[in-house]
Amino acid sequence: MTTVKNNEVPGSVVGPKLSLAEVVEAVAGGDLQISVTAYDGSSAGPADAEYGLELLTPRGTRYLATAPSDLGLARAYIAGDLSLKGCHEGDPYPALRAISEDVQFSRPSARTLAQITRSLGLEHFKPITPPPQEQLPRWRRIAEGLRHSKTRDAEAIHYHYDVSNTFYEWVLGPSMTYTCACYPNHEASLEEAQDNKYRLVFEKLKLKAGDRLLDIGCGWGSMVRYAARRGVHVIGVTLSAEQAQWAQQAIIDEGLSEFAEVRHSDYRDVTEDEFDAVSSIGLTEHIGIQNYPSYFKFIRSKLRDGGILLNHCITRSNNVSRGKAGPFIDRYVFPDGELTGSGTIISAIQNIGAMEVVHEENLREHYAMTLRDWNKNLVDHWDEAVEEVGIGTARLWGLYMAGCRIGFERNIIQLHQVLAVKLDNKGGNGDLPLRPWWNA
Repeated sequence: MTTVKNNEVPGSVVGPKLSLAEVVEAVAGGDLQISVTAYDGSSAGPADAEYGLELLTPRGTRYLATAPSDLGLARAYIAGDLSLKGCHEGDPYPALRAISEDVQFSRPSARTLAQITRSLGLEHFKPITPPPQEQLPRWRRIAEGLRHSKTRDAEAIHYHYDVSNTFYEWVLGPSMTYTCACYPNHEASLEEAQDNKYRLVFEKLKLKAGDRLLDIGCGWGSMVRYAARRGVHVIGVTLSAEQAQWAQQAIIDEGLSEFAEVRHSDYRDVTEDEFDAVSSIGLTEHIGIQNYPSYFKFIRSKLRDGGILLNHCITRSNNVSRGKAGPFIDRYVFPDGELTGSGTIISAIQNIGAMEVVHEENLREHYAMTLRDWNKNLVDHWDEAVEEVGIGTARLWGLYMAGCRIGFERNIIQLHQVLAVKLDNKGGNGDLPLRPWWNA
């Protein structure tokens, strides 16, 4: 006589039904060091583990089942259907790090997949509406507008940067700088590091009073104002209306209108030229790899002979990985964003002609520290942030920044500054010094 164990169906080759925690364990690689608990009362992993996952609702199960990747986890977490044990929602870094070190998501065997399907029921594999913070999938955006057209770029920037200036003030701090800082030492504050970054850019560009600077993708105008305070005439451009409004008011408040302006504009609409320098800080990620030649040709056209470009952007750790972002980053953080290696960027600058790359450096570890400090700011202002943008968006930002921090720490992504000079028709570089002229 055959004994039926658990709730196994007699004659079944699939095996017994799995609890929700067992399903997670099956796709997470087995021997868990984190804890997993679920709304059906099941659990897996050490009960006393410091960090873990808690699946709270059937909707969360559907998110995970219909998108078994970082996208499904993000949907469940942002919607409040999944929680992370042992951390603050404004800074889930400790839990994410523990989970990423322990969990190795892999495709189960055909038998296990069938067992999971039978355990969950087919209803959990029917797609449902994602959280409202999610953008359309890439194929839908392509159908509705040419990628990296002026209109579509403006929509992508609006999605990410026009969240709330008040929210950004809490997260970014007084500098209102949403790019990698440069820490002079491990003990430096975020504000000291951001000021040091602008000092570094200013010196690399060899700027002095009376010079003209074009700052492309200027954000809230921090580089614009830094240079203007030192007598440089600056035009900044941003596709974000809220950034432009905030930046223009800051210029007025500081009495810098004689030297600086920030335009709500596509950089391609700038008509002035003969600039002494162009800074592009955190924009190249948005323009698309195939558009690098036209982008750097545009910058070249804006520089005088001997003028200098500083390009500061997130990169991949190699030049062969796919450029497009993963589904979570593409739908929740930077729609249409693309990353490539620093070598690809350097080659793109060199290949257009009359631009000579003279220096590059990697600030990867500095970006991990920057994200650490942004997460801390979010924790410190958590209640106000939730009231300002809603719990889902606040969770999204905590998750995204903590996840990116891990990416920089593990050398999955990097941050490179590339410095180049426009040569004259005889190869002259404007008599630049023979060696780097700035303080590192």
